[in-house]
Amino acid sequence: HVQLVESGGDSVQAGGSLRLSCTASGLTPTTNVMGWFRHAPGKERERIAEIYTDGSASYIYDSVKGRFTISQDSTNNTIYLQMDNLNPTDTAMYHCTAGSALYGLGWADWNTWGQGTQVTVS
Repeated sequence: HVQLVESGGDSVQAGGSLRLSCTASGLTPTTNVMGWFRHAPGKERERIAEIYTDGSASYIYDSVKGRFTISQDSTNNTIYLQMDNLNPTDTAMYHCTAGSALYGLGWADWNTWGQGTQVTVS
């Protein structure tokens, strides 16, 4: 079965940067997209970014556009979230996810989630 392991979360000061990693194992042929969500206490889970596993296209959602970048390394089934110019509103648990996007980015059926990595910005 698919497993996702995130890393890279930390406590940083406002204006700082972090890079999150998510390594997948057991990917199935139908898994063609991976992404990042975040969940802050008292808020709804928020979609951040997603990318095809072959790297052919990606999308960054408005709340982090211009500050966050998603990339992938298909040689080791890993995706990355580069986060720059962090601010306290970015404080959250960041979860990696994988799924199938038959109709394009933004329409993925997310079926596997990682445990998450905590990002705290002060």
